[in-house]
Amino acid sequence: MRLSSIFLAALAAASPVAVSAQACVGPATPRTTRLVVEATDLRNANGEVAFTVYPDSRSRFLAKGGKLLRARVPARAPVTRACFHLPPGSYAVAQYHDANRDHDFNRTLIAPSEGFGFSNDAPTSIGLPSLSAARFALPAGGRTLRMRMRYRR
Repeated sequence: MRLSSIFLAALAAASPVAVSAQACVGPATPRTTRLVVEATDLRNANGEVAFTVYPDSRSRFLAKGGKLLRARVPARAPVTRACFHLPPGSYAVAQYHDANRDHDFNRTLIAPSEGFGFSNDAPTSIGLPSLSAARFALPAGGRTLRMRMRYRR
């Protein structure tokens, strides 16, 4: 392999991976737009990252059965991406690093044992964030939302 081919292959591997239209969750229609979510600061590439989109509803935010859409994607450190097709509007997103792929957000008695985060990097010093802290607008032109993955231990 020539040196220029090796350089181009290395450059391609280091470049951010675009989320393809086929990878998006939800129907692509003239009434929907694209939301790309990015979990940043992952410790490792073990397991998967679960991204859950909630409607702008206090009664549904973080409630069992309250989700609008969910994507589970293989973890890629330091950034993992997913894509959703949604109508423009207001939403909130929760994410967690399911390192053991058990489809459960694992906790100890006092703290989460897996990484987690929320849209707007909503604070969670004690308890869960409020919907107002995690709410964001999805405009008709779409957007990319970055959320820092936080680990308690």
